[in-house]
Amino acid sequence: MRTLLITGPGGSGRTTVAAGTALAAAREGARTLVLGTDRTDTLGAVLGVPVGSGPVEAAPGLTALRVDPDAGFRADLAALQDRAASMLDLLGASRLEPEETGPLPGAEELAVLRALRDAALSEAYDLLVVDLPPAPRALSLLALPEELRRYLRRLLPSERQAARALRPVLGRLAGVPLPAQWLYETAARLDLQLAAVEAVLADRGTAVRLVAEPGPAGADAIRTTALGLALRGLRTDALIATRVLPESVEDSWLAGPVAQQRKTLEEWRESYDVHPVAHLGRDPRGTDDLAALAVPGAGAGTVTVEWPVTDRLAQDGVLVWHLPLPNARRDELDLIRRGDELVVTAGPFRRIVPLPSALRRCTVDGAALREGELRIRFRPDPELWPRTP
Repeated sequence: MRTLLITGPGGSGRTTVAAGTALAAAREGARTLVLGTDRTDTLGAVLGVPVGSGPVEAAPGLTALRVDPDAGFRADLAALQDRAASMLDLLGASRLEPEETGPLPGAEELAVLRALRDAALSEAYDLLVVDLPPAPRALSLLALPEELRRYLRRLLPSERQAARALRPVLGRLAGVPLPAQWLYETAARLDLQLAAVEAVLADRGTAVRLVAEPGPAGADAIRTTALGLALRGLRTDALIATRVLPESVEDSWLAGPVAQQRKTLEEWRESYDVHPVAHLGRDPRGTDDLAALAVPGAGAGTVTVEWPVTDRLAQDGVLVWHLPLPNARRDELDLIRRGDELVVTAGPFRRIVPLPSALRRCTVDGAALREGELRIRFRPDPELWPRTP
């Protein structure tokens, strides 16, 4: 299955583009599922049919579904209370009933990730189109699986589970209770679920499709979003320019906005596969309006993002790690080597990435930003690098 993640600045028409993309793909013959992530039914309003937590047929070959974070949170809470029943009884704590609970902060993001994983692994569809939140929230959401897995590995390392048979003895020797087995099992289950989401995001069939209205605000938002996506190693396959005004307008007051849009579109075409979508003069509603927008389906080409290591040992005595970071600025870049990891800060974004195995035996020798690419030089550590005869 191919997965398209739709995002862009708020108010840019993301949901409309997601619905239009899904409809176009379905009419091209792909069994398509469009997944809405808004609490309100904005997706249903665009499609012209109510969309809830159960799948509904929005058009021939097109199924629509909306994430329900409340139901997911209640189910998770009930399962957690069941697994921790003995501890709750020991503490004399009363259980929470599903009817008296509401989702905690972060529950909505986890519900979206679970729905993304389940939908992407389904064999009932050829294409999954996800209407993500606005770009800043979407970037945080897409970073969540990797970050949570890193926290879990630090707080509950898997190697500690090997000593579970000794846990009662160790607890008596230390004088403090050690984590119960159910806690490790819960962490392992969550880690497995997050790994499945990471696999979906890293799949070659997954791409991000950006949506923005051409103009100064849209251009700034796309620059920032593209940098955040690149730092996460996520691929962008197309940029949908929404509400594009016709070049033939005669009203003098529209000449300025038309020229502004034209300039932005020219700049975007230098870096993206741009698909302009005309302004209908009204908010699109229903499949007829979506078809009139002529949003491309799933056929746009995918750009592969790679972070290659170049061997320059013979010429300069270094290995060079290439990190594509379009729109990055030198004064907003920062690098910190920490053990076998590299902390990379680019603008408002930060990512902790494990070093490739060869680079773990090297020291950082310097870095440079050239042509939208961060090139980090590593010099072999004589104490760790294999000696040549």
